[in-house]
This record gives sequence, structure tokens and C-alpha cells, in this order.
Amino acid sequence: MNVLVIGSGGREHAICWKLHQSSHVKQIFCSPGNAGIAEIATCVPVSPTDIERLAEFAIVQKIDLTIASMDEPLARGIVDYFRKKGLRIFGPTKEAAKLEWSKYFAKEFMLRHNIPTAPYACFEQKEFALAYAKSQKHPIVVKADGLALGKGVTVAQSFEEAKIAIHDCFDGKFGQAGEKVVIEEFMRGHEVSVFAISDGKDAVTLVPAQDYKRLYDGDSGPNTGGMGAYAPVPFMTGELIGQVKEEIIMPTIKGMEKEGNPYHGILYCGLMVTDESKIKVVEFNSRLGDPEAQVVLPLLDEDLFEICWAVTEGELGKYKEGFHRLGGAALCVVIASDGYPENYRKGIRIDFSKLNEPVEIVSGKNPQTLEAILRAKGIIFHAGTARDADGRLVSNGGRVLGVTALADSLLDAQVLAYKLCERIDFEGKYYRKDIGDKGMV
Repeated sequence: MNVLVIGSGGREHAICWKLHQSSHVKQIFCSPGNAGIAEIATCVPVSPTDIERLAEFAIVQKIDLTIASMDEPLARGIVDYFRKKGLRIFGPTKEAAKLEWSKYFAKEFMLRHNIPTAPYACFEQKEFALAYAKSQKHPIVVKADGLALGKGVTVAQSFEEAKIAIHDCFDGKFGQAGEKVVIEEFMRGHEVSVFAISDGKDAVTLVPAQDYKRLYDGDSGPNTGGMGAYAPVPFMTGELIGQVKEEIIMPTIKGMEKEGNPYHGILYCGLMVTDESKIKVVEFNSRLGDPEAQVVLPLLDEDLFEICWAVTEGELGKYKEGFHRLGGAALCVVIASDGYPENYRKGIRIDFSKLNEPVEIVSGKNPQTLEAILRAKGIIFHAGTARDADGRLVSNGGRVLGVTALADSLLDAQVLAYKLCERIDFEGKYYRKDIGDKGMV
């Protein structure tokens, strides 16, 4: 089978990496891909939003399955267009993906279907949003309604911070995404990402993950697309996962079907387990998270191609007992370029030569056995990388690499991931030093 993956980030590298393990997959294409993806797939120089050209490519290359893994192509209707052309594609339609590309729609949908979320208000005019924000108890959360690359959310600790966030939205910082603003009550608790794969009728969950959205250690600094993640999440017991499926996932799947937009693909539930032990929705996304994909997919002990194919056939029910997963833990540290998420340089040479040096086994933080470390495994997923004119590996984005480690324990995975990060060199590299700490408290 020939498979086309749409995207160019660490998430897409993880998807291609997982597909590469399938006995069903003959050739993988990725549009546009990156330098790491190019090692296992054929990269196609077509924009992810050039839907007509992508469909033409799929027809010419006899693509058997396309996986739409990015938010913007989904919001532009890539699934609808491919289906009209008779092409098999994994992902939700434009109207189903509205759960992600309109936060206001998602809030109204949850209200209609009694899905727990924070109280909110939506505004189309700056002055009304400012007046409302001033009247609220802080902190509050200000969200651009549309897609903003994960950077359109501000947890405002004061009215002054809320005011800046509201001005950013209405004054064009996020383009059309900021033409509406959702302001919601701040929820206290523990965030977790739960991913469900659905064929419009049934839904099966993947291992829960916890990501780190802020730029700096201690969850400080600006929001980013994600600086790291780990899985599984210790506090997400089987009972809690069952509660999420019963109270959030299935009401969403049934609600979308009832409203005439059956949901096919991955439903990303960004959740808050509140201090009162209640589970509420922070946000919905219509695809895998990035960097969560880099820890969730390595722990999936199933053929990803077979799962995606089953969704397109409406046969996900055969996984009713759940997906098998590997034991142990996975942890991903994102290495970013200095200046991210605002202004950052591209074209900086990346040096992997030190990865060949022996890894120091015992540290004060992790006096684990040699055997445990030897069982661990490191994977470097590329996010923003390219090859220069001389064929050298260089940076090509704000988030450059996702360094993932698999090990028997989260502690072992954390130590290995950071040992690998230390051995990767490029000018201005930056990464958080506390990824995984929350899972060991």
C-alpha cells in the first residue's frame, strides 16, 4: 500500500516512523516532510494547504490512504475534497474539525450536549470583551477563536494581562483567528491529553499523555506549540479513563453524529482534572498533539496503518477491547531554536556527532541499574529541519527536534532523553530541563 502523510513536523515524523513498521505499507510519501522524514519516506514539495495539488498527486501516485494530521488542511476541508475525488483519507471533515478551528463552536457544542467545561463568554467586539474581562475574578483565560499555532491562549493573572491578550486578538496578531475571542473561567488542577480514535460510531483511546506548553521551566513564559511530553500519566487510572470516555468522548462522538457531522479520525481531548476531582474539557483538537504524538505512538503496540484503515472502513469495533500498548514509559524533550516562539533563526547547522559518545550510566538523580538503561531506547524525531545546499542538516523552524526516550520507568526515560539532548549541538539551542517531573511527584 502507498500512504501519503500531510505535514512537516515532529508529529508527522512520528506517524511516518510508525507506518514504516507496518508490513502493509510499501511506500510512504510526506508533504512536505522534513530532513528526518526524508530518511524513511519520499518528501513531496507541495504545501499542506494546496489541497487540489495534493489530490492530484494522490491520484497519479495511486495513494491507497492519506493521513491528514495538521489542523489547517483539516479546517480547509481536505477530507471533504479527497472524498469527493474518491480518495481514501483518515481524518475528520471540515464541519467535524470545527471542534478545533472554532473554540466558540466547541463551547456551544459542549453546552448543547452536557459535556463538562469551564464557564465562558464569546465576543466579536473589543470593547465588550474588555468590559467583561475587567468584571471577572482573575486569573481568567483569553482565547483566540480560530487556529493560532497553539499560541492564541493566554492565562491572564490580572486585568492588564487580559487587556493585552484581547488587544492582540482584535488588533490582528493572529489574523482571522482573533476576530472572535472566548473568555473563560480559569480551572485549577492537572492537565492531561487523552486521544480517541473514532470511526463515527465507536471510539478507542490511546495512552494518556501530559505535555508542557510554556516555554520555560516551572510552566512560566509564553505559550508554545509544546516543549515536551511524557506518557503514561500516573494519575490517569483506568477508572478515570473510563470516566473520560463515558462523560466526554462518547457524548462528543454521538453529538457530532446527531448534528449530521459524524466524527472520523483522532479526537484530541485536552482535559483538566480539577482539584475537586472533576474532569472538564479545556479544548478539543482534531488530530494528534505535537509533541504528544512522539510519546503516544512509540508506546502503541498495534499497526497504525491497520487502525487508520479500519476507521475508513467503519470497522473500529474490532478493537473494542482496546489497543495493546508497550509497557514502560516514553518521554520527549523538544529542542527549540533561540527566540522561539517569536523571532528565531533558520539555517543553523545541527551536529549529531557526539551521539556516538558513551552515555554516562549513573547520575546522582538516577542511580538505576546498567541493565535498565541498556533496555532503554532513544528516538530523535525531526520537527523543523532541512538540508542546506551542501547536504548538511540545518534548522528550519522554531521547534527543531523532539528527543524521545523509551524505558522501563519514567525516570529512566527522562535521564536518557536529557543525555541525548546534551549531545546534540547547534547554536542557540534551548530546551526545558523539567520535562517529566510532574509525573514523578
